[in-house]
Amino acid sequence: MIDKQKIGEIYRLAVEWLNAAWVWLQARWRAFNAKNADNAGQSGNEAPPQSRFWLYLLLGIFLLSIFAGGERIQGKEIPYSQFISLVNEDKVENAVVTQRFINGTLKQEDKKIGKQFFTIPLWDESLVKNLQAHKVEYVVRSGDNWASSLLFNWIIPIAIFAGIWMWLLPKMAGGGGRGFLNLGNKMRIQQETSKTTFDDVAGADSAKQELKETIEFLKAPEKLQKLGGRMPKGVLLVGSPGTGKTLLARAVSGEAGVPFFNISASEFIELFVGVGAARVRDLFEQARQKAPCIIFIDELDAIGRSRGGPVVMGGNDEREQTLNQLLTEMDGFDATSGVVVMAATNRPEILDKALLRAGRFDRQIVVDKPDQLDRVAILKLHTQGMQLDKDVDLAIVAKRTPGFVGADLSNIANEAAILAARAGRDTVNMADFEAAIDRVMAGPEKKNRVLGPEEKRRVAYHEAGHALVAENVPTGQPVHKISIIPRGVSALGFTLQLPVEEKYLSTEAELKDQLAILLAGRVAEQLALQSVSTGAQNDLEKASEIARNMVCYLGMSKKLGPLIYGQRQQLQFLAGDVSKQRNYSEETARVVDAEIRALIEDAERRAQQILTGKRGHLDKLAELLQDKEVIQREEMLELIGG
Repeated sequence: MIDKQKIGEIYRLAVEWLNAAWVWLQARWRAFNAKNADNAGQSGNEAPPQSRFWLYLLLGIFLLSIFAGGERIQGKEIPYSQFISLVNEDKVENAVVTQRFINGTLKQEDKKIGKQFFTIPLWDESLVKNLQAHKVEYVVRSGDNWASSLLFNWIIPIAIFAGIWMWLLPKMAGGGGRGFLNLGNKMRIQQETSKTTFDDVAGADSAKQELKETIEFLKAPEKLQKLGGRMPKGVLLVGSPGTGKTLLARAVSGEAGVPFFNISASEFIELFVGVGAARVRDLFEQARQKAPCIIFIDELDAIGRSRGGPVVMGGNDEREQTLNQLLTEMDGFDATSGVVVMAATNRPEILDKALLRAGRFDRQIVVDKPDQLDRVAILKLHTQGMQLDKDVDLAIVAKRTPGFVGADLSNIANEAAILAARAGRDTVNMADFEAAIDRVMAGPEKKNRVLGPEEKRRVAYHEAGHALVAENVPTGQPVHKISIIPRGVSALGFTLQLPVEEKYLSTEAELKDQLAILLAGRVAEQLALQSVSTGAQNDLEKASEIARNMVCYLGMSKKLGPLIYGQRQQLQFLAGDVSKQRNYSEETARVVDAEIRALIEDAERRAQQILTGKRGHLDKLAELLQDKEVIQREEMLELIGG
């Protein structure tokens, strides 16, 4: 039998374990209440009273497993070999055989062993025969303790699993409030209280005007209803990445003064089919309860892709069901309910046509890239908190960044501040902005990529050729800077031109001048070094593309006339990627190739004539580039005489 001292020790350890578990449970319960104060079942900081009951019950079962039922070990332990010897010597009176041990009683008490003993058996077939042969009275029992079996086989594993579940559940609920694997239908959508207004959005005047009308409809819908009109149900913001679509939506939130639900379209999609549709229903149900309000869905193309094409089993079921539910909800609620759905995408070409029809997204607002005046306003907005030097001219920075969007301009301002801090200055000067623009456009300087003397001379002549032809063709844009410092992945130098004014069209003469400028670098290498290099690869690609577009799609060939040759299919509306298919004969193809070659050869001849006539300027400019590596416009004009 187990002595009382051991029982007391076991009981003491069990009580200590219980107290530690109770303290841990209370700490976890306080943390759970702090995170989920709105949803917690109790308002206090103490764990629920029934928790202590279950802990004591577990302790009771543990102690019961020690004392209740089953066979217990008695006597002194002896080796199994000694037990076999005692049996063979006819000294064993009886034995109780279990799976875990053998309890035995001797016929006469032994001085070393005593009257009772136990041993751990080594099971073999001869044991039973041996006991019978020596007339040992034996009993075979299972030896199982029902309480310990229940505890270790059922209660403890279930308790461990339940404990892990209780530990993970608050974390999963805190990560979105939707339970295990985020499979709940409910979406915890918080009303945003954005302080952003239209005063914080520079440029995009036409988009802001459209959105202001939507806000007025929300604030005073009776004005439009008196005229017999209805408020638009949906507003779709379309624009390139970084143009400020989400910023405009937040400005609408700040201006409207109505509840604003902001959610990403990807949050609707889950692993199992049907969850996304349920979340769409829940979103619109919440919106109707708080009307008038605005729902803003960012990256709509995540769920709004066109449903055309081959049917894939299981692959698109969840997305299509979510889209179908969105279409139903937008078509189902009354236009007078005061719920406006706003969405943003940069891929309108892949959206389902059912989304874009009247009655769903009634208004499609294009948030275009900012023009020069808008870029100045955006730069002023992003440099409000910066310490600018007196030489900083944001108009020049705006001129140097045609085609840049608001996110790019914000990045340039931030890069300029980083460069100023790196140099240890208290203010940001114009040189910092120039370096930031070069970094964003051409990549960071590769200071570890050192050009050899011959390569440096070739790159200098190449860039000097571009600059001289750009300054001498009739429609060339002024050269702002020439650099032969390696940048980015493969750029060994660049010639930067600044447009005099924003232009949205190009004439035939301008395109031909552009071809001459692109081929001038290769011509300068041939003229000065009597050979060409791989540095002109990108120039040749651009020139070939311009010449092909002039002949095939712009009607700028006298032999082929004002016709379009080849079909173009837009792959991405905003990225400009297209796929081209030929729809003309082989004879026409030969003419097309001949016309493209003629344009390229004519541009090369023009560049050669200009550089031959300006050979002295070409040599001087190349030498200065090799010496200084970077030349500004003023230095170039001083060298070539204006």
